[in-house]
Amino acid sequence: MDIRVGDSPQRSRFEIFADEEQAGFAEYHRYEDEIAFIHTEIDPRFEGRGLAGRLAREALDTARAQGLAVLPYCPFFRGWISKHPEYADLVPAAQHERFGLTAAQA
Repeated sequence: MDIRVGDSPQRSRFEIFADEEQAGFAEYHRYEDEIAFIHTEIDPRFEGRGLAGRLAREALDTARAQGLAVLPYCPFFRGWISKHPEYADLVPAAQHERFGLTAAQA
């Protein structure tokens, strides 16, 4: 399966495609130097293939490359960052408690 993730700024979301079919998306709101992830969906036909994790990783890598602070309002992104502490530094330290990130994840 050919997987591709792309940013669709006009729709304020990152989209993931599997063999050219949209499999899911992560909606965001961007303001100045912050990006707030607010909702993630994977089409049920594509669940269980690791696509949501791939989508999160590529969206967060893009945020890092653009120097953006991440606000993970989306429960999936919040949980994914908790499980991948190498991304916790994207969330401003003052916001870690708000999003349930422990000091060990910082």
